[in-house]
Amino acid sequence: MQPLANITLLKPAGAIEVRNVGQVFKTTTQDVVALEDVSLDVKPGRFVVLVGPSGCGKSTLLMMMAGLRQQTSGTITISGAPIPEPDPNRVGVVFQEASLFPWLTAEENVEFPLALRGITKSDRRARAQDALKLVGLDGFGKRHPHELSGGMKQRVSIARGLVQDPPVLLMDEPFAALDEQTRMTMGDELLRIWAATGKTVVFVTHSLTEAVYLADEVIVMSPRPGRIVDHLQVSLPRPRTYEMLSGDTFGSLRDRIWRHIRKSA
Repeated sequence: MQPLANITLLKPAGAIEVRNVGQVFKTTTQDVVALEDVSLDVKPGRFVVLVGPSGCGKSTLLMMMAGLRQQTSGTITISGAPIPEPDPNRVGVVFQEASLFPWLTAEENVEFPLALRGITKSDRRARAQDALKLVGLDGFGKRHPHELSGGMKQRVSIARGLVQDPPVLLMDEPFAALDEQTRMTMGDELLRIWAATGKTVVFVTHSLTEAVYLADEVIVMSPRPGRIVDHLQVSLPRPRTYEMLSGDTFGSLRDRIWRHIRKSA
């Protein structure tokens, strides 16, 4: 897939900088501090996973990176510029639910964001077909969502996030609703796609095994107000294999994350 010819991404494409970010939700009774003084750097092409206890602000931080929510304090830049609103040329987002339109085919669902931008039918069809092929759904473009398995629906959702070829892909627990076997398969598929595209990926999960298996780096967050309490470099070689799950290095990294989570319980 090629980026739109008339779009020039700011450099360095795919770099994410978060500086002293805080988020306060105001209610009628009290202010809720969701995030406090969060800073991190994600280098272009890295696969970074956010983990932490429920309610720690992982998804809130991800939505701010996507331009879907504005921080109360601090700054966030994507590819060198602020992200005050969604920008599909810089950031694609994949949510926990596939959220496909049931009356559209897989191909048409992937085309949808391109149609909103007025891309010609022939161009968006070609891009959608390329994206579906990339996620392993070549030949399934004419199927409707009810004709697809849960894993296949999520692949369509990933294709929709990739179709505009943004340098950054943000993923909010995209495999949480899948059974364990499908989840592991989808993890391998995601790593294949990431290796093929060179995207910067930020991935939110509650699964410590999934975090270590997928990531170059794991960011561990504290309970609310969310802060970064650890930053692990995952030194496991790539490509990752299931045999690594029983190795000492894998177990040590997972245990280190778990100690932080357990401490916060």
